[in-house]
Amino acid sequence: MQALLILPTLALAVLAAHFYRAGSWLAVVVCLALLGLMLLLKRPWVPRLLQAGLALGTLEWLWTTFVLAQQRLALGQPWQRMALILLAVAVFTAASALVLNQRRVRLRYV
Repeated sequence: MQALLILPTLALAVLAAHFYRAGSWLAVVVCLALLGLMLLLKRPWVPRLLQAGLALGTLEWLWTTFVLAQQRLALGQPWQRMALILLAVAVFTAASALVLNQRRVRLRYV
């Protein structure tokens, strides 16, 4: 059960690092706050809030993939490998949100 929670924790940490590199301090604080909420999983509203944050994180990865691919295309640089890596990160982030729906994790809330 607790091993499953490593996935959303890692996804939020990578998302926070992404925003840190971009200089988006408010988004970094939000990601860190969501990480802190992982300690309050027994509250029924926390998993849904975490899922919403991870869903928005997935959208951020998809948008970043699109923007960087467009930039690389305009500069004539290779973009396929970068796109595959970022799409894999987006899938990982989305899968991390789904982990919070697992029965073994939900039992912890009751």
